[in-house]
Amino acid sequence: MKSLLFLPAAAVMVAALSGCVVTPPSVRPAYVAPPGVVYVQPTYVSPGPGYVWAYHSHYGWGWHHPEYGWHRGWR
Repeated sequence: MKSLLFLPAAAVMVAALSGCVVTPPSVRPAYVAPPGVVYVQPTYVSPGPGYVWAYHSHYGWGWHHPEYGWHRGWR
C-alpha cells in the first residue's frame, strides 16, 4: 500500500526533472599575440577539429592541438 502512495510523488519528480539540459555554446576567446609579436594569419585551413592558431616562441605561428601538439611536428 505504501508503494501506491509513493508512485504519484515519483511521477511528479520524474516529470519535474526530465527537462532538457541546455548549455551555452562554447566560444573560444580570440587569441591575442604576445607583446612585440606581429600577428600572422593562417596560410592554410585548420588541420582538424580542436586545432587553434597560436604563437610558438621558437617557430612562430602555427596550428596547435591541446592533445596532439603542434601540426607538422613542432615541439
